[in-house]
Amino acid sequence: MTDYRKDLSKAQTVVIKVGTSTITYDTGRLNLSVIEKLVLVISDLKNQGKRVVLVTSGAIGVGSAKLGLKKRPEKMSEKQAVASIGQCELMYIYDKLFAEYGYHIGQILLTREEVSDKKRKKNVINTFNTLLKYNAIPIVNENDSISTEEIEFGDNDTLSAIVSELIDAELLIILSDIEGMYDKDPREDENAKLIPVIEIIDETIENAAGNKGTSRGTGGMLTKITAAKIAVKAGTNMVIANGADPFVIRRILDGAQIGTLFLAQRKEQE
Repeated sequence: MTDYRKDLSKAQTVVIKVGTSTITYDTGRLNLSVIEKLVLVISDLKNQGKRVVLVTSGAIGVGSAKLGLKKRPEKMSEKQAVASIGQCELMYIYDKLFAEYGYHIGQILLTREEVSDKKRKKNVINTFNTLLKYNAIPIVNENDSISTEEIEFGDNDTLSAIVSELIDAELLIILSDIEGMYDKDPREDENAKLIPVIEIIDETIENAAGNKGTSRGTGGMLTKITAAKIAVKAGTNMVIANGADPFVIRRILDGAQIGTLFLAQRKEQE
C-alpha cells in the first residue's frame, strides 16, 4: 500500500483552517486552551522555516457571545455588525498570543470581489507574499462586516482552498469537529468507516458528504468537498482532521494516519 503521507513533512507553504466549532465553546466564547495550542504549533512550524497562513472562522460567533445574544443573528445588517465586533476580539487574542513567541500577524479580510477581479487578485497575492517575506503570519477571514450574498464565499472551507491556490501552498489542513471523511454519515450510521485517502473526488464521495454543519458554524462536509476540489486541482494536498487538539497538526506533518487526505492532482496529469 502506497504511503501518500510520508512527504507531507516536506511542505514549505501550509494553510491551516480552523472552524468556529473548533475554537469556541457552545456558549460562543473562545476556547483559549485550543487557541493557545494552535498558536504554539504554528509558531513552531515558523521556527522550522515554513510559511504558514491561518484561515480562521469565529467572528460572528464570538461577537454574538460578547453581546450576550442567545443565537447567531439572521439579518444581514446584524451579522455584519456582530462580525465586526467579533473580528476585533479574535485578532486581539491572536496578536497577543503570537507575540509571546516573537511573531507578528497580519489581518487579511476577503470577499469574492478581491479574487474574481484580476487586478485585485494580484494585489491580494502580493500582500500575502510580502507578509510571508516579512516572516509574519497572515490571518485570513471572510470580510463578514461588509459581505453580502453576492460577494461572500459562504464558508471558510472554500476560502481556505482559494487562499491555498493564491499562495501555491503544498498543504491545506482543515481542522473541524469531525475526524475526517466517512463513507456514510457517522451521526446516522454507526457502521460508517473513515476514508483515510481519497485519490479522486467522484459522485460516490460527494453523495457521502451530506450537507450538515453545526449550529455555531456555516460549514459541513459538503463544503469541505468543495474546498478539496479547488485545492487538489491547484496541486495542493488537503487533510481534514479533528481539531480538538491542535497538536494533531504536528502528527499530520509527521505522516501519521490521521483524518482524510485528499491527494493533489499532479501537474503532468492536467
